[in-house]
Amino acid sequence: MTDRPDVLIIGGGVVGVCSAYYLAKQGAQVTLVEQGDIAAGSSYGNAGLIVPSHSLPLAAPGALASGLKWMLDPESPFYIKPRLDFALLNWLVRFAAACTERQVRRSIPVLRDLGQASRALHQALAAAAPGAYGYAADGLLMLYNTPQGFAGGREEAHLLSEFGVANEVLDGAALREREPSVRPDVLGAISFPNDAHLTPGLFMADLARRAEAQGACLRTHTEVLGFETSGRRVTRVRTTRGDDTPGQVVLAAGAWSAAVARDLRLRLPIQAAKGYSLTVKAPPDGPPALGPASAMLLGEARVAVTPMVAGPGPAPDRPILRFAGTLEMAGLDFSINQRRVGAILRAGRTYLDGLENVETVEIWRGLRPCTPDGLPIIGRPPALDNLIVAAGHATVGMSLGPITGKLVAQLAGGQAPALNLEPLRLDRF
Repeated sequence: MTDRPDVLIIGGGVVGVCSAYYLAKQGAQVTLVEQGDIAAGSSYGNAGLIVPSHSLPLAAPGALASGLKWMLDPESPFYIKPRLDFALLNWLVRFAAACTERQVRRSIPVLRDLGQASRALHQALAAAAPGAYGYAADGLLMLYNTPQGFAGGREEAHLLSEFGVANEVLDGAALREREPSVRPDVLGAISFPNDAHLTPGLFMADLARRAEAQGACLRTHTEVLGFETSGRRVTRVRTTRGDDTPGQVVLAAGAWSAAVARDLRLRLPIQAAKGYSLTVKAPPDGPPALGPASAMLLGEARVAVTPMVAGPGPAPDRPILRFAGTLEMAGLDFSINQRRVGAILRAGRTYLDGLENVETVEIWRGLRPCTPDGLPIIGRPPALDNLIVAAGHATVGMSLGPITGKLVAQLAGGQAPALNLEPLRLDRF
Protein backbone atom coordinates (compact mmCIF):
# COMPACT_ATOMS: atom_id res chain seq x y z
CA MET A 1 0.00 0.00 0.00
CA THR A 2 1.28 3.48 -0.87
CA ASP A 3 -0.22 6.71 0.39
CA ARG A 4 0.53 10.14 -1.11
CA PRO A 5 -0.57 12.78 1.40
CA ASP A 6 0.45 16.41 1.13
CA VAL A 7 1.93 16.12 4.62
CA LEU A 8 2.85 13.06 6.68
CA ILE A 9 3.15 13.68 10.43
CA ILE A 10 5.18 11.29 12.58
CA GLY A 11 3.89 11.31 16.15
CA GLY A 12 0.45 11.30 17.77
CA GLY A 13 1.18 13.47 20.79
CA VAL A 14 -0.05 17.01 21.32
CA VAL A 15 2.36 18.57 18.79
CA GLY A 16 1.52 16.02 16.09
CA VAL A 17 -2.25 16.22 16.58
CA CYS A 18 -2.23 20.03 16.75
CA SER A 19 -0.20 20.06 13.52
CA ALA A 20 -2.70 17.69 11.89
CA TYR A 21 -5.61 19.87 13.01
CA TYR A 22 -4.21 23.17 11.70
CA LEU A 23 -2.88 21.63 8.48
CA ALA A 24 -6.21 19.97 7.70
CA LYS A 25 -8.04 23.16 8.59
CA GLN A 26 -6.09 25.05 5.93
CA GLY A 27 -6.95 22.40 3.33
CA ALA A 28 -3.92 20.08 3.29
CA GLN A 29 -4.32 16.33 2.85
CA VAL A 30 -2.78 15.04 6.08
CA THR A 31 -1.82 11.60 7.34
CA LEU A 32 -0.55 11.16 10.89
CA VAL A 33 1.21 7.95 11.92
CA GLU A 34 1.67 6.93 15.55
CA GLN A 35 3.38 3.80 16.86
CA GLY A 36 0.83 3.43 19.67
CA ASP A 37 -2.44 5.20 20.36
CA ILE A 38 -3.14 8.92 20.12
CA ALA A 39 -1.80 10.62 23.26
CA ALA A 40 -0.27 7.36 24.50
CA GLY A 41 2.81 9.19 25.82
CA SER A 42 3.38 12.41 27.74
CA SER A 43 0.35 14.08 26.15
CA TYR A 44 -1.95 11.93 28.30
CA GLY A 45 -0.77 11.91 31.90
CA ASN A 46 0.83 15.33 32.29
CA ALA A 47 -0.30 18.13 34.60
CA GLY A 48 -2.45 19.79 31.92
CA LEU A 49 -0.98 23.24 32.55
CA ILE A 50 -1.26 26.06 30.01
CA VAL A 51 1.52 28.26 31.27
CA PRO A 52 2.75 31.36 29.45
CA SER A 53 4.33 32.09 32.85
CA HIS A 54 6.81 29.26 32.19
CA SER A 55 9.13 31.56 30.28
CA LEU A 56 12.25 30.50 32.16
CA PRO A 57 14.10 27.66 30.38
CA LEU A 58 15.13 24.47 32.16
CA ALA A 59 18.73 25.50 31.57
CA ALA A 60 19.18 28.31 34.10
CA PRO A 61 21.94 29.40 36.49
CA GLY A 62 22.06 26.98 39.41
CA ALA A 63 20.14 24.24 37.60
CA LEU A 64 23.21 22.07 37.10
CA ALA A 65 24.36 22.47 40.70
CA SER A 66 20.87 21.57 41.97
CA GLY A 67 20.79 18.58 39.66
CA LEU A 68 24.12 17.27 40.91
CA LYS A 69 22.92 17.64 44.50
CA TRP A 70 19.59 15.95 43.82
CA MET A 71 21.26 13.03 42.01
CA LEU A 72 22.21 11.64 45.43
CA ASP A 73 18.59 11.68 46.62
CA PRO A 74 16.37 8.84 45.28
CA GLU A 75 13.24 10.95 45.92
CA SER A 76 14.54 14.21 44.42
CA PRO A 77 12.79 16.23 41.68
CA PHE A 78 15.71 15.64 39.27
CA TYR A 79 17.77 12.51 38.61
CA ILE A 80 20.27 11.41 35.99
CA LYS A 81 20.84 7.68 35.76
CA PRO A 82 24.62 7.10 35.53
CA ARG A 83 25.45 5.37 32.25
CA LEU A 84 28.04 5.44 29.50
CA ASP A 85 26.17 7.29 26.77
CA PHE A 86 28.00 9.71 24.46
CA ALA A 87 24.75 11.45 23.44
CA LEU A 88 23.88 12.09 27.10
CA LEU A 89 27.38 13.37 27.89
CA ASN A 90 27.21 15.69 24.89
CA TRP A 91 23.78 16.89 26.04
CA LEU A 92 25.04 17.59 29.55
CA VAL A 93 27.98 19.61 28.23
CA ARG A 94 25.60 21.73 26.15
CA PHE A 95 23.19 22.03 29.07
CA ALA A 96 25.97 23.33 31.32
CA ALA A 97 26.98 25.86 28.67
CA ALA A 98 23.37 27.12 28.45
CA CYS A 99 23.02 27.65 32.22
CA THR A 100 23.98 31.31 32.10
CA GLU A 101 22.08 34.51 32.86
CA ARG A 102 22.77 35.77 29.34
CA GLN A 103 21.22 32.69 27.76
CA VAL A 104 18.23 32.85 30.10
CA ARG A 105 17.55 36.48 29.15
CA ARG A 106 17.75 35.55 25.47
CA SER A 107 15.35 32.64 25.98
CA ILE A 108 12.65 34.33 28.08
CA PRO A 109 11.17 36.45 25.23
CA VAL A 110 11.10 33.39 22.96
CA LEU A 111 9.24 31.22 25.46
CA ARG A 112 7.01 34.16 26.48
CA ASP A 113 5.88 34.80 22.91
CA LEU A 114 5.30 31.10 22.25
CA GLY A 115 3.36 30.73 25.50
CA GLN A 116 1.16 33.76 25.03
CA ALA A 117 0.34 32.88 21.41
CA SER A 118 -0.45 29.30 22.38
CA ARG A 119 -2.65 30.35 25.27
CA ALA A 120 -4.74 32.45 22.86
CA LEU A 121 -5.13 29.43 20.58
CA HIS A 122 -6.07 27.24 23.56
CA GLN A 123 -8.70 29.79 24.52
CA ALA A 124 -10.19 29.69 21.00
CA LEU A 125 -10.17 25.88 20.91
CA ALA A 126 -11.89 25.69 24.31
CA ALA A 127 -14.51 28.26 23.31
CA ALA A 128 -15.48 26.07 20.35
CA ALA A 129 -16.00 23.04 22.63
CA PRO A 130 -17.31 24.31 25.99
CA GLY A 131 -17.10 21.73 28.77
CA ALA A 132 -15.36 19.13 26.61
CA TYR A 133 -12.16 18.86 28.62
CA GLY A 134 -12.34 21.02 31.73
CA TYR A 135 -10.50 24.05 30.40
CA ALA A 136 -10.22 26.66 33.17
CA ALA A 137 -8.50 30.01 32.66
CA ASP A 138 -8.19 30.82 36.36
CA GLY A 139 -4.45 31.24 36.72
CA LEU A 140 -1.71 29.36 38.53
CA LEU A 141 -0.28 29.61 42.04
CA MET A 142 3.37 28.84 42.76
CA LEU A 143 3.59 27.89 46.47
CA TYR A 144 6.64 28.09 48.75
CA ASN A 145 7.13 26.72 52.26
CA THR A 146 10.72 27.82 52.97
CA PRO A 147 12.18 31.33 53.21
CA GLN A 148 14.90 30.46 50.70
CA GLY A 149 12.41 29.04 48.21
CA PHE A 150 10.03 32.00 48.55
CA ALA A 151 12.91 34.46 48.07
CA GLY A 152 13.98 32.60 44.93
CA GLY A 153 10.39 32.63 43.66
CA ARG A 154 10.10 36.39 44.17
CA GLU A 155 13.41 36.89 42.37
CA GLU A 156 12.20 34.84 39.37
CA ALA A 157 8.88 36.71 39.39
CA HIS A 158 10.74 40.03 39.31
CA LEU A 159 12.80 38.84 36.33
CA LEU A 160 9.67 37.70 34.49
CA SER A 161 8.04 41.08 35.22
CA GLU A 162 10.89 42.75 33.33
CA PHE A 163 9.70 40.84 30.25
CA GLY A 164 6.01 41.59 30.70
CA VAL A 165 4.89 38.33 32.36
CA ALA A 166 2.12 39.30 34.78
CA ASN A 167 2.42 38.04 38.36
CA GLU A 168 1.57 38.96 41.93
CA VAL A 169 3.27 38.07 45.21
CA LEU A 170 0.87 36.76 47.88
CA ASP A 171 1.72 36.39 51.56
CA GLY A 172 0.46 33.39 53.51
CA ALA A 173 -2.77 35.07 54.68
CA ALA A 174 -3.74 36.27 51.20
CA LEU A 175 -2.92 32.84 49.77
CA ARG A 176 -5.08 30.95 52.29
CA GLU A 177 -7.95 33.39 51.75
CA ARG A 178 -7.86 32.40 48.09
CA GLU A 179 -7.14 28.70 48.66
CA PRO A 180 -8.29 27.43 52.09
CA SER A 181 -6.74 23.99 51.48
CA VAL A 182 -3.21 25.44 51.79
CA ARG A 183 -1.47 24.44 55.04
CA PRO A 184 -0.69 27.12 57.66
CA ASP A 185 3.08 26.69 57.34
CA VAL A 186 3.16 27.62 53.64
CA LEU A 187 4.78 31.06 53.59
CA GLY A 188 3.29 32.47 50.39
CA ALA A 189 2.92 32.17 46.66
CA ILE A 190 3.40 33.85 43.30
CA SER A 191 0.15 34.19 41.36
CA PHE A 192 0.26 34.01 37.55
CA PRO A 193 -3.21 35.18 36.47
CA ASN A 194 -2.87 34.48 32.74
CA ASP A 195 -2.26 30.73 33.07
CA ALA A 196 -4.88 28.02 32.63
CA HIS A 197 -5.32 24.25 32.91
CA LEU A 198 -7.24 21.38 31.31
CA THR A 199 -7.60 17.60 31.42
CA PRO A 200 -5.03 16.50 28.83
CA GLY A 201 -6.48 13.11 27.84
CA LEU A 202 -9.88 14.66 27.15
CA PHE A 203 -8.31 17.56 25.27
CA MET A 204 -6.36 15.18 23.03
CA ALA A 205 -9.42 13.04 22.29
CA ASP A 206 -11.45 16.12 21.41
CA LEU A 207 -8.77 17.63 19.16
CA ALA A 208 -8.18 14.30 17.38
CA ARG A 209 -11.91 14.15 16.59
CA ARG A 210 -11.78 17.69 15.24
CA ALA A 211 -8.72 16.93 13.12
CA GLU A 212 -10.47 13.91 11.60
CA ALA A 213 -13.60 15.99 11.01
CA GLN A 214 -11.41 18.37 8.97
CA GLY A 215 -10.23 15.40 6.86
CA ALA A 216 -7.00 14.34 8.58
CA CYS A 217 -6.22 10.60 8.61
CA LEU A 218 -4.89 9.47 12.01
CA ARG A 219 -3.24 6.07 11.57
CA THR A 220 -2.42 4.50 14.95
CA HIS A 221 -0.29 1.42 15.69
CA THR A 222 1.87 2.31 12.72
CA GLU A 223 5.62 2.40 13.28
CA VAL A 224 8.09 4.21 11.06
CA LEU A 225 10.78 1.80 9.85
CA GLY A 226 12.92 4.13 7.77
CA PHE A 227 13.15 6.66 4.96
CA GLU A 228 14.32 7.07 1.41
CA THR A 229 15.76 10.37 0.27
CA SER A 230 16.77 11.90 -3.02
CA GLY A 231 18.93 14.99 -2.99
CA ARG A 232 17.46 17.38 -0.45
CA ARG A 233 14.06 15.66 -0.15
CA VAL A 234 12.50 12.82 1.78
CA THR A 235 10.85 10.76 -0.96
CA ARG A 236 9.46 7.77 0.92
CA VAL A 237 8.55 6.87 4.49
CA ARG A 238 8.47 3.13 5.21
CA THR A 239 6.07 2.02 7.94
CA THR A 240 4.72 -1.22 9.35
CA ARG A 241 1.50 -0.57 7.39
CA GLY A 242 2.94 0.27 4.01
CA ASP A 243 4.91 3.08 2.42
CA ASP A 244 4.03 6.75 2.11
CA THR A 245 5.34 9.18 -0.50
CA PRO A 246 4.36 12.52 1.05
CA GLY A 247 5.01 15.98 -0.27
CA GLN A 248 6.30 17.02 3.18
CA VAL A 249 7.15 15.28 6.44
CA VAL A 250 6.71 16.58 9.99
CA LEU A 251 8.78 14.91 12.70
CA ALA A 252 6.87 15.35 15.96
CA ALA A 253 7.70 12.11 17.74
CA GLY A 254 8.51 13.61 21.13
CA ALA A 255 11.15 11.69 23.06
CA TRP A 256 11.56 9.30 20.11
CA SER A 257 12.36 12.08 17.63
CA ALA A 258 16.14 11.68 17.92
CA ALA A 259 15.95 7.95 17.24
CA VAL A 260 13.64 8.41 14.24
CA ALA A 261 15.86 11.18 12.84
CA ARG A 262 19.01 9.01 12.78
CA ASP A 263 17.87 7.28 9.61
CA LEU A 264 17.81 10.72 8.00
CA ARG A 265 21.37 11.36 9.23
CA LEU A 266 20.10 14.07 11.54
CA ARG A 267 21.33 14.48 15.09
CA LEU A 268 18.69 15.92 17.37
CA PRO A 269 20.09 16.79 20.82
CA ILE A 270 17.01 15.53 22.63
CA GLN A 271 17.11 13.46 25.82
CA ALA A 272 14.11 11.67 27.28
CA ALA A 273 13.21 12.82 30.81
CA LYS A 274 10.75 10.60 32.60
CA GLY A 275 7.99 12.19 34.63
CA TYR A 276 5.32 10.68 36.86
CA SER A 277 1.79 11.59 37.77
CA LEU A 278 -0.60 10.33 40.39
CA THR A 279 -4.31 10.97 39.96
CA VAL A 280 -6.54 10.73 43.03
CA LYS A 281 -10.13 11.41 44.06
CA ALA A 282 -11.87 12.09 47.34
CA PRO A 283 -12.91 8.91 49.25
CA PRO A 284 -16.63 7.95 49.01
CA ASP A 285 -17.21 8.52 52.73
CA GLY A 286 -15.40 11.87 52.86
CA PRO A 287 -16.35 15.41 51.91
CA PRO A 288 -16.61 16.02 48.16
CA ALA A 289 -14.18 18.95 48.24
CA LEU A 290 -10.64 17.89 47.37
CA GLY A 291 -7.56 20.06 47.17
CA PRO A 292 -7.31 23.47 45.51
CA ALA A 293 -9.80 25.03 43.13
CA SER A 294 -7.08 26.23 40.76
CA ALA A 295 -3.83 24.72 39.54
CA MET A 296 -0.71 24.98 41.67
CA LEU A 297 3.00 24.35 41.54
CA LEU A 298 4.71 23.36 44.77
CA GLY A 299 7.88 25.38 44.40
CA GLU A 300 10.51 23.55 46.41
CA ALA A 301 9.18 20.08 45.52
CA ARG A 302 8.75 20.83 41.79
CA VAL A 303 5.33 19.15 41.85
CA ALA A 304 2.25 20.33 39.94
CA VAL A 305 -1.23 19.94 41.42
CA THR A 306 -4.13 20.24 38.98
CA PRO A 307 -7.88 19.83 39.53
CA MET A 308 -9.36 17.91 36.60
CA VAL A 309 -12.66 16.49 35.35
CA ALA A 310 -13.36 12.80 34.84
CA GLY A 311 -15.28 13.30 31.60
CA PRO A 312 -16.95 15.85 29.31
CA GLY A 313 -19.67 18.04 30.74
CA PRO A 314 -20.19 19.30 34.31
CA ALA A 315 -17.54 18.42 36.89
CA PRO A 316 -18.19 15.21 38.82
CA ASP A 317 -19.39 15.24 42.45
CA ARG A 318 -16.01 13.95 43.59
CA PRO A 319 -13.33 15.88 41.75
CA ILE A 320 -10.11 14.39 40.46
CA LEU A 321 -6.77 15.83 41.45
CA ARG A 322 -3.53 15.13 39.58
CA PHE A 323 -0.05 15.41 41.08
CA ALA A 324 2.77 15.44 38.55
CA GLY A 325 6.50 15.84 38.90
CA THR A 326 10.11 14.62 38.68
CA LEU A 327 12.59 14.81 35.83
CA GLU A 328 14.36 11.46 35.58
CA MET A 329 16.89 11.20 32.76
CA ALA A 330 17.24 7.46 32.31
CA GLY A 331 16.90 7.07 28.54
CA LEU A 332 13.87 5.44 26.94
CA ASP A 333 13.04 3.69 30.20
CA PHE A 334 9.39 3.09 31.12
CA SER A 335 9.91 1.42 34.49
CA ILE A 336 8.02 2.90 37.45
CA ASN A 337 10.00 3.93 40.50
CA GLN A 338 7.42 3.55 43.27
CA ARG A 339 9.56 5.55 45.67
CA ARG A 340 9.38 8.58 43.37
CA VAL A 341 5.62 8.18 42.96
CA GLY A 342 5.20 8.12 46.74
CA ALA A 343 7.40 11.19 47.11
CA ILE A 344 5.09 13.18 44.82
CA LEU A 345 2.02 12.63 47.01
CA ARG A 346 4.01 13.17 50.22
CA ALA A 347 5.14 16.50 48.81
CA GLY A 348 1.51 17.44 48.21
CA ARG A 349 0.67 16.71 51.84
CA THR A 350 3.35 19.14 53.05
CA TYR A 351 1.62 22.00 51.23
CA LEU A 352 -2.09 21.04 51.25
CA ASP A 353 -4.61 19.73 53.79
CA GLY A 354 -7.21 17.05 53.12
CA LEU A 355 -5.02 14.52 51.29
CA GLU A 356 -4.77 11.87 54.01
CA ASN A 357 -7.32 9.33 52.72
CA VAL A 358 -7.50 9.95 48.99
CA GLU A 359 -8.23 7.12 46.57
CA THR A 360 -5.69 6.53 43.81
CA VAL A 361 -7.25 6.48 40.33
CA GLU A 362 -4.11 6.11 38.23
CA ILE A 363 -0.32 6.02 38.42
CA TRP A 364 1.32 7.11 35.18
CA ARG A 365 4.74 7.79 33.72
CA GLY A 366 5.83 9.29 30.43
CA LEU A 367 8.89 10.63 28.66
CA ARG A 368 9.37 14.36 28.02
CA PRO A 369 11.72 15.41 25.16
CA CYS A 370 14.33 17.87 26.46
CA THR A 371 16.84 19.96 24.51
CA PRO A 372 19.99 21.21 26.29
CA ASP A 373 19.06 24.90 26.11
CA GLY A 374 15.41 24.48 27.15
CA LEU A 375 13.95 25.72 23.84
CA PRO A 376 12.05 23.47 21.43
CA ILE A 377 13.20 22.75 17.88
CA ILE A 378 10.76 24.09 15.29
CA GLY A 379 11.73 24.47 11.65
CA ARG A 380 13.35 22.86 8.64
CA PRO A 381 16.82 21.31 9.01
CA PRO A 382 19.40 22.73 6.59
CA ALA A 383 19.91 19.49 4.63
CA LEU A 384 16.27 18.56 3.85
CA ASP A 385 13.84 20.94 2.16
CA ASN A 386 10.62 19.03 2.79
CA LEU A 387 11.14 18.04 6.45
CA ILE A 388 9.88 20.06 9.43
CA VAL A 389 11.09 19.18 12.92
CA ALA A 390 8.76 20.03 15.82
CA ALA A 391 10.11 18.47 19.00
CA GLY A 392 11.95 19.11 22.26
CA HIS A 393 9.20 20.85 24.24
CA ALA A 394 10.27 19.33 27.58
CA THR A 395 7.58 19.91 30.24
CA VAL A 396 5.51 22.48 28.29
CA GLY A 397 4.36 20.42 25.30
CA MET A 398 0.70 20.62 26.30
CA SER A 399 1.05 24.35 26.79
CA LEU A 400 2.85 25.02 23.49
CA GLY A 401 1.13 22.38 21.35
CA PRO A 402 -1.34 24.68 19.54
CA ILE A 403 1.18 27.37 18.57
CA THR A 404 3.65 24.71 17.44
CA GLY A 405 0.97 23.09 15.29
CA LYS A 406 0.02 26.48 13.86
CA LEU A 407 3.66 27.28 13.01
CA VAL A 408 4.10 23.86 11.37
CA ALA A 409 1.01 24.48 9.23
CA GLN A 410 2.33 27.89 8.20
CA LEU A 411 5.74 26.48 7.27
CA ALA A 412 4.23 23.60 5.31
CA GLY A 413 1.85 25.98 3.53
CA GLY A 414 4.63 28.33 2.46
CA GLN A 415 3.37 31.14 4.68
CA ALA A 416 5.46 33.44 6.83
CA PRO A 417 5.46 32.03 10.38
CA ALA A 418 3.60 34.08 12.97
CA LEU A 419 6.64 34.12 15.25
CA ASN A 420 10.38 34.40 14.69
CA LEU A 421 11.73 30.83 14.43
CA GLU A 422 15.41 31.79 14.27
CA PRO A 423 16.06 30.94 17.97
CA LEU A 424 14.36 27.55 17.48
CA ARG A 425 16.30 26.31 14.44
CA LEU A 426 18.01 22.93 14.67
CA ASP A 427 21.40 24.20 13.54
CA ARG A 428 21.74 26.43 16.62
CA PHE A 429 23.35 23.40 18.26
